[in-house]
Amino acid sequence: MTTDTLALPAALGGTPAFADGLPLTRVQVPDRAALLERLATVLDSGQLTNGRTVAELEETAAELLEVPHVVALSNCTTGLMLVLQAAGVDDRRPVVMPGFTFSATAHAAHWAGGTPLFAEARERDITLDPEDAAAKLAAADRPAALMATHVYGTPCQVERLQEVADAAGVPLVYDSAHGFGSRRRGVPIGNFGYAEVFSMSPTKVAVAGEGGLVATRDADLARRLRTARDYGNPGDYDTLFPGLNARMSELHAAVGLNWLAGLPERVAHRTALVKEFAAVTAGLPGLRLALPEEGDTSTFKDLTLILDDVAFGLTSRQLADALRAEGIDSRRYFHPPVQRQRAYAHLGQAQSLPLTDRLADSVLTVPLWSQMDAATVRRIAEAVARIQPYAERLRTA
Repeated sequence: MTTDTLALPAALGGTPAFADGLPLTRVQVPDRAALLERLATVLDSGQLTNGRTVAELEETAAELLEVPHVVALSNCTTGLMLVLQAAGVDDRRPVVMPGFTFSATAHAAHWAGGTPLFAEARERDITLDPEDAAAKLAAADRPAALMATHVYGTPCQVERLQEVADAAGVPLVYDSAHGFGSRRRGVPIGNFGYAEVFSMSPTKVAVAGEGGLVATRDADLARRLRTARDYGNPGDYDTLFPGLNARMSELHAAVGLNWLAGLPERVAHRTALVKEFAAVTAGLPGLRLALPEEGDTSTFKDLTLILDDVAFGLTSRQLADALRAEGIDSRRYFHPPVQRQRAYAHLGQAQSLPLTDRLADSVLTVPLWSQMDAATVRRIAEAVARIQPYAERLRTA
């Protein structure tokens, strides 16, 4: 390690790594001139919904994902709700899902009419453990569906999860909010299960401002979703089923198209930044990164550290405090896991996932942006490396 790396941490009086502050996320629109031209075309058309731009976004996304059907919606959560409704989730039947996920995964199942039933994470990458999911499905009374999340963009064990879903006779739905641009053994995320639902909110790698995309190989599902996103109205106002106002606007679609351009290069750049961080922090005791398996590609929607607090010397909360002194924003993402959140306390599952609890207590997400340069990510990594040798002093400061 360099002399700079071993300098005193800011929390103990050293010079902050980022005196002006470094936020967790920062959105910079790529090719602003092209976006303004697209937006002007939409505004000149006089059609702000149900127009050509949304259709173009769907076609472009389907091409990138290598799937036959993509349906654009107002956001990922409504997409999940409508997919689960189409899958027959109702009557408060159990929907098995990870506890380590964003709360929207569980919320979507609840609003569709199901009851979340939480399963464990895998130690290696914090995605859903297929074997615990299988056990939960086997023990459940009339399970309705299996849900999984590509956490931070890390692909799930899609092959085994499909076997588990098939054995239980339930549809497999992916919360792929983080996953547009990820690949499982070379195959784009978006090709698996009954459907995969992506987010295009501002913190994602593909951004529409707000928006969601459902990718599926099921033509009937795609047709239903196009009706469902418009209240269930087939066009004659004689609604076929209770749908939602879940349309994506033409303006959001224009933003989304702008972000899809250059997406593979953006994912490759983020991967290179994570490798840079890993190289600087290699050898630090008790620290590892949330990484995909060899042969898989992650969007690295988040750069997340997994700490062994005994070996590293600090908990994730204590490291967050030390990084704040350095001017570096961070987030314990996802903490608490969904089964411990107040919204689901009535289910009585808060104590049932010890591994998920431990992993959620140990994670810390640090800044990573698509436009970040290697020098910045090195400074973040060097700040972490500078903090660790002073762990004992920081604990008692």
